[in-house]
Amino acid sequence: MESEDPKLSEEAIQLPTSTIEQPPSLSERLLIPTLLAGAIGGGVGLLSKRRKAHPNIPATYATNSAIVAACYCGARELVKVTRKSQDDDLMNSAIGGLFSGALLGRLQGGPRGAFRYSIAFATVGTAFDYASLRSKPFVERVRNMDSITLPVWFPIQILDEEALAKKKAEEQKLFPRLNKEES
Repeated sequence: MESEDPKLSEEAIQLPTSTIEQPPSLSERLLIPTLLAGAIGGGVGLLSKRRKAHPNIPATYATNSAIVAACYCGARELVKVTRKSQDDDLMNSAIGGLFSGALLGRLQGGPRGAFRYSIAFATVGTAFDYASLRSKPFVERVRNMDSITLPVWFPIQILDEEALAKKKAEEQKLFPRLNKEES
């Protein structure tokens, strides 16, 4: 029995064409911030004025920054899994900051250090996550732009084929010896 109803025909039924985006994996959410914090810590170490006194200062800063980032991100992910919440829930950041700060503070400065570090980690981590959530639409909008237009006064310009040929002709007139050496 075939139905002549146009709503049920195969041509009328269309599947959605959009693809489902997979969220970043656990290793990406832990590894990328850890490496980024290590790189920033190493850069801060290079800028340190005590560099002449101890040559391993950049490596120490990078290692410490990576350890702190790994502890914070790991605690945040553990809280997210335990609470069964979404990625953008700021309560995960606050609780993860409290736990990771208490752990690292206890190792560094005893019970008083645990309290201080937990408050600091919760505050800074939640503020950073809030800022990254707020900037996400802007970053996506910039990423999806076809081309970036630079102001006329900007010293670096993107030249099209015609402007590039004109510039090369002017350079050949100004620097004839340079062109002979390139050939």
